[in-house]
Amino acid sequence: MLIVSNIFMTCAWYGNLKLQDMKVLHNPPLIIIILLSWGLAFFEYSVMIPANRMGYVGTGGPFTLVQLKVVQEVITLIVFTVFATLLFKGEHLHWNHVASFACLIAAVYFAFK
Repeated sequence: MLIVSNIFMTCAWYGNLKLQDMKVLHNPPLIIIILLSWGLAFFEYSVMIPANRMGYVGTGGPFTLVQLKVVQEVITLIVFTVFATLLFKGEHLHWNHVASFACLIAAVYFAFK
């Protein structure tokens, strides 16, 4: 569920840039972009809220609040990386991006210790 919600979130945040790049959107007013993004964000929230409720130890799930957040951030960056490298051909991963992802993996490790 966290992966699905992050796909919606990434599309809401960055999809408009790709649509403009593909000439699907021809300089619409910013308010239109915001409303379209909020429409997508509705679906993100519709999946994210239940995922957090089911995952949180206080509501019967296996994860603490910090663990949920760290996992969610790592999922966000993985989804974003796939999105950016597949849809935005000018974006490339560099050594510092790989190093930052390694730090995030370490963050997950330490959050679960």
